[in-house]
Amino acid sequence: QVQLVESGGGSVQAGGSLRLSCAASGRAVSRYGMGWFRQAPGKEREFVAAISWSGGTLNYADSVKGRFTISRDNAKSTVYLQMNSLKLEDTADYYCAAAPPSYSASYYAREYVYWGQGTQVTVSS
Repeated sequence: QVQLVESGGGSVQAGGSLRLSCAASGRAVSRYGMGWFRQAPGKEREFVAAISWSGGTLNYADSVKGRFTISRDNAKSTVYLQMNSLKLEDTADYYCAAAPPSYSASYYAREYVYWGQGTQVTVSS
């Protein structure tokens, strides 16, 4: 069992930055691939970024490439999402998720077995 707790959400003006954190606990959590997804009001959940257990593979949605950076610190069992140059369309609830090691840095929500409760990000003009 893996527990995930996100933090770092909030309100920011367009062009600003936020860093989300996802604290993980549980057995062998450092061996899990980790991902960030988001869901805006009235929209389906979408992939944002993912990182393999080693940190050697990173994947990003096209909409955030060059602006967002995913990283992890396995010693702290924490995954981060640094979000820069935020846009209005980045407003959403952001969710951290964990996938078994065989699904390395997956784009697909169905391959993630553990999810956090989400943290809200609001970008205003």
